[in-house]
This record gives sequence, structure tokens and C-alpha cells, in this order.
Amino acid sequence: MQLGAPLDFGYPWWLSYGHLALALPTLALLALGLFRRWSKWALVPLGAIAVWAATVALLFHFGLGIDTPPPLPTEAFFRAGKGRVLDLGAGTGRSSIMVLRARPQATLVASDLFGDSFDHHFGPGEKPQDRLRRNLVAAGVDQRAEIATADMTKLPFETASFDAIVSAYAVDHLGRQGIKDALREAHRVVKPGGDFLLILVANDGWSKLAFGPLLTHGGTRGRQWWTGGLQDAGFQVVEDGTAPGTQFLLARAIQYP
Repeated sequence: MQLGAPLDFGYPWWLSYGHLALALPTLALLALGLFRRWSKWALVPLGAIAVWAATVALLFHFGLGIDTPPPLPTEAFFRAGKGRVLDLGAGTGRSSIMVLRARPQATLVASDLFGDSFDHHFGPGEKPQDRLRRNLVAAGVDQRAEIATADMTKLPFETASFDAIVSAYAVDHLGRQGIKDALREAHRVVKPGGDFLLILVANDGWSKLAFGPLLTHGGTRGRQWWTGGLQDAGFQVVEDGTAPGTQFLLARAIQYP
């Protein structure tokens, strides 16, 4: 893949275009019903479905932009901009590209287990590392990135070997103990004072309206639960915020007493 080729993050069609695929035929059917003067008992439900699907499709693509690399949710993350960043659960590279574009003097290790969970979320096919590498090349950031196969609950990296860490929509796939282990491992491999940008799927009203239970990662765990987990692992939360379907926490590694 050459620089400038389209990025392909491999998300399933229903996640990227499902609402649009529902909105278009429903709108067409609604137009037909209006033209033929169907009963309001048919038109009202069609109109409600069409408005819901079209609205969510627009918000999803322009608000979340899942098929494009997002901007950093906070400019406070890794302000120094120079050093080595670890992406925990990099998947097909969306968060890795986000960081490398925002911090052009940084290098990054894109780590993932590249196991069954990868195929479940991004579909089977070519070797997972190849899909990630192609996106890094297409984004023009591959010269500053390396790919590593790693279990985030037992990382194969030396203590204090990274200046910052990012993880997007990955740690919240784990169970309670797995999350605790992953957060402690993140604290172990980042340098004291280093940033950890944790991006999660938010179980907010917007997500429930758009997808119901289909997009739930972390169950009912909210901000306080994640803040407590980060503090237990040795981090101090310095900023948090939300975006459509997204919650983020910016934490800073502190030394244990």
C-alpha cells in the first residue's frame, strides 16, 4: 500500500454504515407513502425510524468518525511530544495514527495480542499485523512505528521503558481482573510522570440510542470505577471528558509510596 491510499480500519459494515443502510430505504418508503397518501399509522412509524436512523448516521460519522483517525481528545496528553509511546490494543492502527500525527517527533510501539478477539472485531482474513502495517504506511507514519505482539495483562517490555501510553477501546474488553492487571502493567512500563491516555466506549445515552447493547464494552462501569482502578494501579487522573460514545481519562504515573 502506498502513501495516500485509503485507510481501512476493518470495522464491520453495520457499525460503519448500518444506520445509513436503514435510513435510505426507509426514507424512500416514507416518500412513497406520502405520495400515495398512506394512513398516518404507517407514516408515523416510518418517519420516526427514518429520522432516528439518519440522525444517528450523521452523528456517528461526523461526531465519532470511526473510519478516520480521530484527533487527540485532549492536547494535554504527552505535551513534550518527543519519546516512545506504547499503544495498548492497537488493533488496526486508528489510535496509533492519531498519536503519531499529533506528535510528529514521537515514536510508537503498536501492540496487540492479534488473537481471536482481533478477528472477532475486525473480521478474519490477512495476517492481522499486515492490516495494521498497511494502515501505518498509508498514513505515512510507519517509519516511526513498530509492531509488537503482546498481552496487555503481561507485557513483554522492560520497566519504565515508555514515555507515554495510549489505549483506545481495548482495555474495557477485559474482565474485572484483566483490567486491573492491564492497568498495573501500564504503570510498570511507563516512566514515572508519564501520561496514560485511556479511551473507553461510554455507556451513555447516545450509545444506547444508537446501538442499544451492541456497543457495550465495560458493562456498567463508569468514570468513578475507572478512576479508582487507575489510582489503585499507581496513576493520578488529571483530566477526563466525553465525546459521542466515548469517555477518556488522562492519568499520570506516580511512584508507589
